Amino acid sequence: MLDLGFVRDHLPLVEEKLRQRGMGPDGALEDFHAIDAERRAAITKSETLKAQRNKATEEIAKLKKDKQDATALINQTKELREKISEAEKLAEEADARLRNILTGIPNLPDDSVPVGKSEADNAEVRRWGAPPQFDFTPKPHWELGEELGVLDLARAAKLTGARFAVYWDMGAKLERALMNFMLDLHTREHDYTEVLPPFMVNADSMYGTGQLPKFEADLFKVPHGDKNLYLIPTAEVPVTNLYRDETLDGARLPISLAAYTPCFRSEAGSYGKDVRGIIRQHQFQKVELVKFTKPEQSWEEHEKLTRNAEAVLQKLGLHYRTVALCTADLGFSAAKTYDIEVWLPGQGLFREISSCSNFTDFQARRANIRYRPESGKKTELVHTLNGSGLAIGRTWVAIVENYQQADGSVLIPEALWPYTGSDRITAKKF
Repeated sequence: MLDLGFVRDHLPLVEEKLRQRGMGPDGALEDFHAIDAERRAAITKSETLKAQRNKATEEIAKLKKDKQDATALINQTKELREKISEAEKLAEEADARLRNILTGIPNLPDDSVPVGKSEADNAEVRRWGAPPQFDFTPKPHWELGEELGVLDLARAAKLTGARFAVYWDMGAKLERALMNFMLDLHTREHDYTEVLPPFMVNADSMYGTGQLPKFEADLFKVPHGDKNLYLIPTAEVPVTNLYRDETLDGARLPISLAAYTPCFRSEAGSYGKDVRGIIRQHQFQKVELVKFTKPEQSWEEHEKLTRNAEAVLQKLGLHYRTVALCTADLGFSAAKTYDIEVWLPGQGLFREISSCSNFTDFQARRANIRYRPESGKKTELVHTLNGSGLAIGRTWVAIVENYQQADGSVLIPEALWPYTGSDRITAKKF
């Protein structure tokens, strides 16, 4: 959430940044001007009435000292107190309405973010490796998975419905191998601390990272007593909220955490999109990287986190590119995002496999996560960052499509051999 005072004092800047996101400020800042004017008028009225009350109180004291009748002024101060209370209530209500408006306003794009109108305006930053060359026509993962007997979408549909998957044998082992490989890489080489959070969270946690109230339709809700819990759409939610309503020791920052979790998304509004295979699922697995930093550290740490995610693809020998999202393609809470896109030869395109974002103090303000500087100055909001390191299912897809062989088998990257106990996936039926 944006700071109310900042929005009030920098409305032209906020409106311009929202335009860069492709949003009409009149919609995002609905009634902000009018409500703020009401609030200011109520505060002014309250202060004027308080001045009148103070003056009357002084006059009452003089009259009593001179043993004169002060009844009329005493009655007047009672009326003033009631009017002051009414004005203060109006100011408080207007303030609450302004804060409610702020919950629907996205973070402001950093000045380094390319300005654009759609994902076509995203800017490629770098690319690594080269696409594999085949002397046959490469197949998409959904065909390979079925032919090898390692990916079963039909039985998953029977068990649950569309957009779920069953993995068999080496398909399941590859998924588990990727989880362990990613966690080991980030904790052993990149100095992240592993954490295993709950897979369901309360509404406060969803609010803290910006999923609620705006994106409730994208969530799976679970009734629990007189309240609702939510299946997490990403480990970003529980891991970021670990420090909700806490003040961290500045000497501990940056804090870098890595978490494996399943993720659950209703994919509202995406029907008919990516219906083949396992690119867009209701349930998928991910290793997430989350950082808590001081404001002056966050941009350097954002670059570092992105490189940490890229390292997974490099060690697996997978061709990818990294792009800076333009203003119109940014997520709700992000000030800047790099998407890492892996090459999928079976589909002939790059596909996003990680989004690495700096949220600045946007989430920290919602979740009230602060730190105490070593200098002893007053507490400040931390900056939060996160990125997939990586989406496991999409990494599975990339391996199957990039390492497919003419005989229908799939080679396993050498970095995963200790985790799979095999160097190849061959056909089996179950």
